[in-house]
Amino acid sequence: MARNRPTGELRSGWTTGACAAAAAKAAFCALAGAGFPDPVRIRLPKGELPDFALSERALNDAAASAAVVKDAGDDPDVTHGATVRATVRRAAPGAGLVFTAGEGVGTVTKPGLPIAVGEPAINPRPREIIETNLREAADAVEWTGPLDLEIEIAIPGGEALAQKTWNPRLGIVGGLSVLGTTGVVHPFSCSAWIHSIHRGIDVARANGFGHVAGSTGSTSEGVVQRLYDLPLEALIDMGDFAGGMLKYLRRHPVSRVTVAGGFAKLVKLAQGAGDLHSARAQVDFDKLARTAARIGADAELAAAIAGANTAAEALALAQAADLPLPRTIAAQARETGRAMLGDSGVRLDVLIVDRAGAPLAATDPDLRIPA
Repeated sequence: MARNRPTGELRSGWTTGACAAAAAKAAFCALAGAGFPDPVRIRLPKGELPDFALSERALNDAAASAAVVKDAGDDPDVTHGATVRATVRRAAPGAGLVFTAGEGVGTVTKPGLPIAVGEPAINPRPREIIETNLREAADAVEWTGPLDLEIEIAIPGGEALAQKTWNPRLGIVGGLSVLGTTGVVHPFSCSAWIHSIHRGIDVARANGFGHVAGSTGSTSEGVVQRLYDLPLEALIDMGDFAGGMLKYLRRHPVSRVTVAGGFAKLVKLAQGAGDLHSARAQVDFDKLARTAARIGADAELAAAIAGANTAAEALALAQAADLPLPRTIAAQARETGRAMLGDSGVRLDVLIVDRAGAPLAATDPDLRIPA
């Protein structure tokens, strides 16, 4: 595990790219005849100098390999605890650094990602971090000549772990991606999720999908996929980041986007929130009651909605009175989203789904969902 951990209320950790760089540096030093540094220290783009303990090492005449165990800190990262292994071999003169995918590292099969089709899914910044550290190590071990090396990165078990990530819908097959811009994993990173949203949109655009759907969760995603018969690559795991998705679409438009989610999440969007997380946005029940009153709620019902403990309770009150509140919320959420999309020309529709996976309301008239 790495030492010199960033500190904070929640433990930060290290990206897969940082782990790959540490393993690659240790393997390179051994290949160069300087032995395996353990722990191995690397330099990250913002100046951090973490140390990583080696969990594996091997050396023969043709190659050296080393591995570290990823510690993602308190971030719910599916690769936390995974082994990240690098094998370094000499390459043909003039080849430079050649990256290859070992066991558990995926291969890019669709355009739209920062790595070309056919390349191992090792992102540009991790490649840069690896190269920076190998060049520093080359100076330290007095390596002579150019760095013509093959760097194979492997994550045993990565193909199974990748099924829990965005990789299948991004067209990355055979395993995980080696990611990380700074080398540091910040717990519950909003920026990492938004980055994934952006890449999902990039892949959808590059593959010619004019209609994408952003969903707050798996239930709403299943409904919107079924209603529109959308391919996996057109589904964006938006989560709470409606604003992050829509603002990116403003700059990178498609013909059409559908935002799908539960009633509570989309009430927040209707009330102007772009981040729908409960820690950062709350339902304004007084505003919700005023909305209900405008569409026909009497004073007693409006007061009950204003005093509701949850959005689910407010919805139940409205449904008991046959008040078309979901339809109104969907329309208001669409207006909020349209403002975020600006003059991009993207058509926006909103779909509200209940917890059982039944559509409650939609702004798309072709769906004909009862209020």
